[in-house]
Order: sequence, then C-alpha cells, then structure tokens
Amino acid sequence: MTSFIARLPGGPLTKAAALAVALAVLGAAVWTGIVVLRPDPACGKGIEERGPEGARECTGVTDGSFVFAANLKEVSARIKAENDRIKDEPHVSVAVMLPMAPAQVFEQQKTLHEVQGAYLAQFRANHDSNSKKPAIRLLLANPGRSHTHWKPVADQLGAMSESGTDNLRAVIGFDVSTATTQAAIGHLTRELGIPVVGGPITADDSGNSPQRPDAYPGLARVVPTTTDQARALSHFNKNIDPKHTLVVEDIRTGDNYVDALKRAFAERTLGSPRAPEQYRAPEEFHEEGTTANAFDQMVDTICTSAAKVIYFAGRPVQLRQFVNELGNRGCTEKKYTVITGSGASTLSSDKLLDWDAFRKGVTLQYAAVAHPDAWTGPEAPATGGSAAAYRTLAELANGKEIGNIGPVELTDSRTITFYDAGLTAITAIRMRDDGDPVIPTLGRISDAWLRLHGMGKVDGASGWICLDNYGNPYNKAVSVVELAPDAPGRIRFVGLAWPTGRPTPADCTASRT
Repeated sequence: MTSFIARLPGGPLTKAAALAVALAVLGAAVWTGIVVLRPDPACGKGIEERGPEGARECTGVTDGSFVFAANLKEVSARIKAENDRIKDEPHVSVAVMLPMAPAQVFEQQKTLHEVQGAYLAQFRANHDSNSKKPAIRLLLANPGRSHTHWKPVADQLGAMSESGTDNLRAVIGFDVSTATTQAAIGHLTRELGIPVVGGPITADDSGNSPQRPDAYPGLARVVPTTTDQARALSHFNKNIDPKHTLVVEDIRTGDNYVDALKRAFAERTLGSPRAPEQYRAPEEFHEEGTTANAFDQMVDTICTSAAKVIYFAGRPVQLRQFVNELGNRGCTEKKYTVITGSGASTLSSDKLLDWDAFRKGVTLQYAAVAHPDAWTGPEAPATGGSAAAYRTLAELANGKEIGNIGPVELTDSRTITFYDAGLTAITAIRMRDDGDPVIPTLGRISDAWLRLHGMGKVDGASGWICLDNYGNPYNKAVSVVELAPDAPGRIRFVGLAWPTGRPTPADCTASRT
C-alpha cells in the first residue's frame, strides 16, 4: 500500500511541510473534540457544570469569586471582598444554598434579595458586633434550578465542614417547601450533621415537630409554619362567614407547601357549601402550562357561587394566572378577596400580573413573613418584635459602607428573612462558654438552638425569633399584607397577626401545650 507521505505531491521539503500542516490540523481537530465539543465540567474553582444537554448550568460552592447570574455580580463582589478581608482572622463559613440562576425574572429578583439579606447579616456580624469572634465567611452554594443537583453540592458542603481551612458551620437557605428540598435538608442535617437555618420554608412537615422530633436534627426555622400562618390569618379575619368561602387548590402531589395550605384552608372553611375547585399545575410549577385555561372556566363557576372569600392553595405562577382571570370575570358586580400563604411574596415583581384586577373588585391578601411597616407604625405592639431591630437592618441596607450590592428591596420580605436566618445562625455560632474554642463544633451549634428563646431570643428584623424545642419559631409575628391597587408593585401592610391570637409575651418561650 502506498503511504500517505508518498502520495503527497512535490519534493521532500514540500512533503514535510504538508505533513506538518496535516498533523497540526489533525491535532486541532482532536483538541476541539475533547475540549470544545465536550462541555468543560469546570465552570470555575469549586463549580461544576451539570445537567442534560441544552439545560446545563454551573453548580457548586463559591466564595464570591464565581458569579452565578448577572444580577448577582455586585453582591458577589462584595461577599468576595468581605471574605478576603477576614481571611487571616479566626473565622467560620456559612453557606447560602439556593438556586442562584432561576429562569424567571421575578425568581431572579427574589434570589438577589435573599443573597443580599445573607450578606447584610455577614457584614453586620463582622463590623458591628464589638469584634466578636469568630468572623463570618459567606459562601454561595448553587444546587441548580429546582434544586436538581442538591446531592453533589450538599456533599461538597459536607467536605467543607470537615476542612480546617473552610470550617463550614451552618447552611442557611432553601426558599421552597418541596420533597426535593426536604431531601436536601435531611441529607445535610442527618447524614452530614450540618446545622441548617431555613429561609421561607413553611410547610409543617419541612421541620421537626412533637410527632417527628428528629426528622431534621439540627434544623432551625425563622418563619411561621403554614399552619401558623393560617391560624394567624383566621384570627385576623375572624368575622369571615364560612358559608361565603371557597377553596381553590392544586392537586399535584409532592408539593409540601401546597399540601400544607390545603390542610390549613380545609379547617378554615368548614361550613363552606361547595367542595374545593381544583386544578393541576405543571410538575415544574414555575412554568405557565395550561392552567390559565382551567382558571378561565373555573371563574365562571365561581361566579355562580355564594363565595366572597377564596382561599388559594397553590404556587405564585398559578396564583397570578388565577388573579388575572378573576379580574376578567363576567360577574363584575361581585367582589372577591383572595387569601393565601407567604409564597405570594414574589407576585409583586411578576411582570405578567394584571394589576387592573385590583381595581376591579379583587383583593389579594396574604401572610407575609415580614414587612417594613410591621414594627415602625403607631399600632406596633410592645412585645413580639421591635422597631429598633428593623431600623438596624434598614440603616445598614441604605448605608454606603456595605458597598454596591444592587438595588435593595425590603418590602417583599425575602431580604429580611435571609438576614434573620443569617443572624440566627451567627448567634448560635458565637454562643459559647468561657474556655470553649473560638471555632465551635457542629454539634455545639445545633445544641445552641435550645437556648434561643427567653432572654436568648434573636431580635430579628421580622420580629422576635423564639425557638421551641423542635427548632420552630414560637408564635412568630405574621404581617398581613395586600397588593395595592393604586400603585403597581407596592405591597401594603394591613396589620400584624399572631398564631395564638395575641402578641408573644415578654418571656418569649413556647407554652407546654
């Protein structure tokens, strides 16, 4: 067989040159096949690209060096700068675990506010706490959209908890109550032994309870459960006649937040003459699906009912679709109040919400876990929270010393919630006796949850955080809010409500029963 070299035209020099070019092209092709056509798994240090083709995303843990999404650029830079500033001091790491790059714009805004809240807690701890130790290093942990890649990211955090360099001592975050987030929290707390402070995870079974005291050992929460929210709303709206109520509910399974709302609203509507109106949201509940069509038909049925108050058990996208259709109802002579849980807090930034609905006889009222006006108005109670705690956060968020972290928004409750979650974790981390090492063990932090009540309560910007023996906030204040019809985007504070029907007493300790 004649060789490839022999078949080349020209003399020896020409053949050699041609061969060199051929090998260069072949080498480039091989390199391209390996490096370019196959995705590089490393997005950055500690970050790995995961997911199927067409839906790959950068997941993992960063100290702010890597920016998961464009709107997190400024706050990531400030986190990195603060981490670098304290790197030579005795310090521990606290990680924020959230989907950092969601697809929807309103979800991106929510994530920004949550990361900002965590950074504000870090900044306050490192600058305004009389040099208390250890210093706080903040990490951002991205498990991917819908927390899809939570397992490898949680294991990465587990390794950091065993590292004498990283000293990871707590994880804060998780902003939805689903089977996936429950699995992630369970793995972090049970298998890895890492203390977790939840963000706005409100489903009752996403935490510990007298029936399941060790479901998530080392978990603490700073927001009222869905049942507590429903109880507070019931006390606040005690004059609602059940005969004029109706429940609209999602029948998907595996969504702990929605399931908790359905249970709570079923109790609140005993005596309603009609069975709940039902729909099925997409399994990926952030998607639009075809539920708007279902609501269009459902509203016609609602018009024929005696309902004046509608309890909505569903996620924000479907709530927005329902409100939009209710605003376009045929029975314009009827007025409706829609009541729902704290998941509605993202609705004010949803550009697809038809604000005209609120000028057409529809009122949307929901239980927010925080609002700026809750403690600064003339009717604020003497116990259960304080104006001073909120103003500390507001002044910090509006100050120049924190640097540019992007536009800060306190009314949607997300910034406040993650600030309070960070504050709670840091309080436990720094709670030590004489002779205890500056860097606490993981177990010591979990045990510290038992001390965060009474005089040891956390004076959060959202209200007092007084943990019961199961890591849940006792009688936590609920801000009842409405979306203002006269100002699109504005969340109007209506009043404070309490799961027990009255403000938390000064001793801030759970009752025996």
